[in-house]
Amino acid sequence: MNSLIIIFAAILPAFLLVFYIWWKDKYQREPVNLILRGVGYGVLSAMLAALLEGLLMGVGLVPDPPQGFLQALWKAFVGAALPEELAKLLMLWLLLRKNPYFDERFDGIVYACCIGMGFAGTENIIYLLSNLDQWQSVAFSRAIFAVPGHFMFAVAMGYFYSMLYFGDMSWRDRSRIIWVPVTLHGLYDGLLFMASLGTILSGLLVLTFYVFCWLLFRGGKRRIAEHLERDKNDPNQVAYYKSKDEKLKS
Repeated sequence: MNSLIIIFAAILPAFLLVFYIWWKDKYQREPVNLILRGVGYGVLSAMLAALLEGLLMGVGLVPDPPQGFLQALWKAFVGAALPEELAKLLMLWLLLRKNPYFDERFDGIVYACCIGMGFAGTENIIYLLSNLDQWQSVAFSRAIFAVPGHFMFAVAMGYFYSMLYFGDMSWRDRSRIIWVPVTLHGLYDGLLFMASLGTILSGLLVLTFYVFCWLLFRGGKRRIAEHLERDKNDPNQVAYYKSKDEKLKS
């Protein structure tokens, strides 16, 4: 029974954020079966990322634990952010490449967040079951920071995926789909890894981490609002809304 409570605590924040982004898609919500499929793809991305991370550490490319700031940053970007975001991007491509419901810019964010939350929920279960003596505090801290962090990395990935798909961004800038979430993820982990080294700068690094999280959440909120506004102002989408309103009136 205790294990079930721990698993519930691990997946609850991810579930709430999936529901939030699905509900935010107020004009034309995605089918629930595709939302669940996206979460399932997120679980697969966590398994793929774990395999890639294990290979990198196994061949000695990623130090564990890191010694010094440079190794901490290397581990954050190469050992965590890059393989995890690449795995998520692969799953996003697989989910959207033949998806007829991917017809709004905001949909890219919705599906990316479903994958991100599937990843975060899986990661949360592993972390909590690995820290049974203090799982409550771990669950709380990860619900406040780690799970929303993965959510915001996914917002960035879905935002740029839709920008490219709907022609709002040139193909020359297509690398933003991966390097922006990797950079955000790497900075997030890097600040934590450097702070955990216990140097004289640890307090300043923790404070910097809090500021970074605030900026990360603020930027994610702005990206969500921008795509909702773009969809609202798209003549094709507006025509759909009008026809839908007329049907409701009749």
